[in-house]
Amino acid sequence: MPRIRLHPLARLPIFLFGAALAAPSWAVPDSALDLVARIGWAHDDNLLRIPDGFPAFDNQKSDSWTTLEFGAVYDKDIARQRLLAVAKVSKVKFQHFRQLDYDGRDLQATWYWQLGNRFSGQLGGSYAQTLAPYTDFPSDERNLRKQRRGFFEGAWKLHPRWEARTAFSRDRFDYELAAQSFNDRTEDVVELEGRYLAPSGSAVGLVLRRIEGSYPNRRPFFLGGLNDDFTQNELKARIDWKAGGSMTIQGLLGYARRTQPSFGAGRTSGANGRITALHDQGGKLAWRASLWRDFAPLESRVVSYTLNKGVSVGATWRASAKIQLDADAVYERRDYNARANFNASGGLDDTLRSASLKASWAVRRKLTLSTAWIHQSRSGSPVLGIGNFKANTVALNASAQF
Repeated sequence: MPRIRLHPLARLPIFLFGAALAAPSWAVPDSALDLVARIGWAHDDNLLRIPDGFPAFDNQKSDSWTTLEFGAVYDKDIARQRLLAVAKVSKVKFQHFRQLDYDGRDLQATWYWQLGNRFSGQLGGSYAQTLAPYTDFPSDERNLRKQRRGFFEGAWKLHPRWEARTAFSRDRFDYELAAQSFNDRTEDVVELEGRYLAPSGSAVGLVLRRIEGSYPNRRPFFLGGLNDDFTQNELKARIDWKAGGSMTIQGLLGYARRTQPSFGAGRTSGANGRITALHDQGGKLAWRASLWRDFAPLESRVVSYTLNKGVSVGATWRASAKIQLDADAVYERRDYNARANFNASGGLDDTLRSASLKASWAVRRKLTLSTAWIHQSRSGSPVLGIGNFKANTVALNASAQF
């Protein structure tokens, strides 16, 4: 008898029915352990972000893929300590570009520690393996990105209203594709902060931060290999203001000086940071907005970092106890500093725009269906060989917790 292969969409009702029946037997009673599962299907009309007018890989721009994900979440309070661990594995399969198929990983562990009444903080690490974005890297080859992170944070309450804090973190990024190996990097961050804690629950602090970036592989350039190593020193104010019963203003704003010898004069300085406003009365409608001016890395053959200026707005509508709608829009301008000995007569900037709509339905207490539409576009920078594109993605997901 021939084997029948179901379309990914046809598997959704089968998975949901099976999950609903299996939930009681998969549950871990009297335990801090929860098991989670997700099945998803998505379609993108420009998967590899091909610029307008450019030939598509294999004469194909669009593609669909399925995702199967399983994992566990462990959350346990032990006296005044808390342990939180997440482990998820996924398998992603594409319909046309099958060379992109990959196994994803998401591992996280955090110890929220407390010693007496004055000392508290976090200690943890994470590991993630996923497909790197193709927004700024034209290719139809699989390019897995592995990110390893370790961090420590400690706070000492000097007084009911004053707190001293220190933090250390290391992020390491490795790319599978040899053509992207020059984006491998390690970033070390050290922070010192003094913070005032107001009776209202608001807080304001002064932060000293140093970031050191190290690139082990040289980036190809017509004058030879370039070293993308950098240091960035910051002096910023951290704000967490409870502006009212439903409004919160959060921000990290101040001055940054970045030294990266392979770019222009090798030094950039000025205003830097992000501020976010959150409004949520606990009713049907909530909204959020952000502004930022910050450095950000990108997977590109041309540059390693850009100075980004952006704005985002979003809203959540809780239509009922089980149905929720989310809408978000983002506009970001990316400024590329010219490399040393690079003469450009055109603009060294482009813009990214994105918009998304998501609807979720809590079918049962631990069973959720969701659908989403995402639009992304880029204006491009011709002088850098970066073209403009548009892309639309639709996705369906079913998630269950046992």
